[in-house]
Amino acid sequence: MRTPICFLACLSLAHATAVEPQPFLAATQRLIDATNYLGSPFSADEIVTLKACIGANDTASAAKAQTLLDAHALFQVTITPEQRVKVATGAAKPVLDESGWRQYLVRVDNEAGVTAKLVGSSPQAKEAYVKGSPPVTPNAQPRDPGQPALSARWLDMQMFEAPPMQPTLSGLAVEYRIIQLYSRDAGKRDATFSFDTGQGTQDLGFRNETSVLFDCQPAREVKLAITDEDGKPCIAELLIKDKAGRVYPSQIKRHAPDFFFHPQIYRGDGESLKLPDGDYDVVFRRGPESLPESRKVAISGQNTSLKFQVKRWIDPSKLGWWSGDHHIHAAGCAHYSVPTQGVHAPDMARHCMGEDLKIGANLTWGPCFDYQKQFFTGAEDKESRYPFLLRYDVEVSGFGSHKSGHLCLLKLKEQMYPGGDSTAHWPTLCLNTLKWAKKQGALTGPAHSGWGLQPLAENDPARGQQYKLGMPSATDELPNYIVPPFNGIGANEYIVDVTHMVEGPDGKPVPAVDFLSMVDTPHTWELNIWYHTLNAGFRTRISGETDFPCIYGERVGLGRAYVKLDGKLNYDAWCEGIRSGRAYVSDGKSHLIDFKANNVELGVNGSELKLAKPTTVKVTVKAAALLGEQPRPDIKNAPAGQKPFWDIERARIGTSHEVPVELLVNGESVAKQNMAADGTTRDLTFDVPVEKSCWLAVRIRASSHTNPIFVIVNDKPIREKRSLEWCLKSVDQCWSQKEALIDPKEHDDAVAAYEHARKVYRERLAETN
Repeated sequence: MRTPICFLACLSLAHATAVEPQPFLAATQRLIDATNYLGSPFSADEIVTLKACIGANDTASAAKAQTLLDAHALFQVTITPEQRVKVATGAAKPVLDESGWRQYLVRVDNEAGVTAKLVGSSPQAKEAYVKGSPPVTPNAQPRDPGQPALSARWLDMQMFEAPPMQPTLSGLAVEYRIIQLYSRDAGKRDATFSFDTGQGTQDLGFRNETSVLFDCQPAREVKLAITDEDGKPCIAELLIKDKAGRVYPSQIKRHAPDFFFHPQIYRGDGESLKLPDGDYDVVFRRGPESLPESRKVAISGQNTSLKFQVKRWIDPSKLGWWSGDHHIHAAGCAHYSVPTQGVHAPDMARHCMGEDLKIGANLTWGPCFDYQKQFFTGAEDKESRYPFLLRYDVEVSGFGSHKSGHLCLLKLKEQMYPGGDSTAHWPTLCLNTLKWAKKQGALTGPAHSGWGLQPLAENDPARGQQYKLGMPSATDELPNYIVPPFNGIGANEYIVDVTHMVEGPDGKPVPAVDFLSMVDTPHTWELNIWYHTLNAGFRTRISGETDFPCIYGERVGLGRAYVKLDGKLNYDAWCEGIRSGRAYVSDGKSHLIDFKANNVELGVNGSELKLAKPTTVKVTVKAAALLGEQPRPDIKNAPAGQKPFWDIERARIGTSHEVPVELLVNGESVAKQNMAADGTTRDLTFDVPVEKSCWLAVRIRASSHTNPIFVIVNDKPIREKRSLEWCLKSVDQCWSQKEALIDPKEHDDAVAAYEHARKVYRERLAETN
């Protein structure tokens, strides 16, 4: 039932209710302060009148203030003595701004003295999407979004409850609250509103709702000129807020290419956006290699244009080092499943370009698998724009062998495991999945390596529980010799699979695992298992990932691998650079370029330096880092298991502007040089005595890490006894957690795989004697 506005305008709002002047007028002052902050609905003359009423502090002034405030009230809410809430439309003219916010007052006649929150709602203000994903079962469908249709959800609304306003009603007989309304659209738009103060307080019938027809004024068009550091058109990030901190455009009204879980948007040269008149704070950036720019923007009375140009502090691609993130998703986790089951290639490509991420591996996985699988081609996606290359591949996650550790399968020729067309038939033993992938030449490695590998003390009851964040670690040392619980979905079965050679595309044996994923889990957890398996003589490399938008939803490319290529960039060549270890991983805020030991270059000729006898090795690297101006103790002093897991701030030395660059020998830090993190690239040299076969690497802890160079002395293999003992114990611990998760049909395969690993570790352990 709709109450005619002509009638509502004549409601008893004009008849002031007797109130105690002092508390009412004190609340009026808070109302003035709040509306000044948000963008006042009051004219200068009205503010003078209200301040005069406050100064007089008498009954007549309170009545006069009510009359003035009622003219700005879009709604009159009455709470009856029985605490029932009913609503009618007020006297304010219902006008909104396309792509913008306006503030109105809500008059509350509180006959019951209620002191609860006043909550407003509208069907048109529902989210314009369905969060989450359907169950990971073949051909599962997302839930019905219900009514109204998504296209009819044009409104956003918020009750303003921050200081100076109170979060709840005061209990006064009359008070005014502030409601903020946002319109996605221009033109005439109708919305239905209701209010309550808790479950069951709505009035009966239709008295607890009212409808309002709004005139939504068109916004201004803002034309964008966005160029990179060389003046070429590009896509970049814009974060737009008003002085009240509200984000534009409204997040709950976003569809791709804008993601509702982001405050920022990505726009390209020649594109435009809409903003109503007002003052805005805009932050412009293009990935972690750029310098953010902040500016004030005023929109007033007409369409306008804005010009931005990227400013960099570093560009590794100029030296042949190409950034990539091998683990991003177009569906699942933070993505919506309606209006589409996840987003599409143009959307993900836009975000990669906006973050200056050259390679994006868009992995189809359990959520929305049967929808997203249609986009796999076995080649770079047609939405790629050189040098920004997107390709669909697969993460085994939510199905198959995922409980023994998720797997990233890159450079696949076929995405579907033989024997079915969805997810129900995949192997439950990671090794069986890896054999299939490696036969077609894929690049393979565990995802989010650290999950399940937290160093928990032997008597910690958490070892027997399902893995979760927030539990204290027994140590943050690297390397450490605590056998972790292996109760997660990271590089768990890796401890077994790393010992296996499987058939490659040409029939020759190749390692079952090529790389471990870094940067998206606690660095001590993921690095420790890598250090130990390197010390056992294996040559697994590392690559950087974000697991967007699951572990991190802020943006793609929070975890990156930078791969050195001699020729033109392409997806396959980048993957082969990961396989050969010609790469370093980073949060993008520090860089370790051109790492060499003597004349051996990282990733060339097996990254192997051969020595006839012990000697001193010269290590060189080009290092650069950029710290923020102000220290962030909330990051620096956070436990390793608290986000952000990798961040240059964790490496800051005290409150200085320096970070340590460390040289590692078999995972132990043997030398360190402190470096100013001012964005300057510096040539660093270390001279390290090498007594026996080992691996060398350079790191800026929890920010960047090179792959290893293997130094072989007198043709002896790398063998560290304590690490091999750790690996052998870890196989048994992993089996204790994973045996029950293996399909009975694969149980014999699993027994054989684990026994093979024990045999290899025992043989290598014997060599240390």
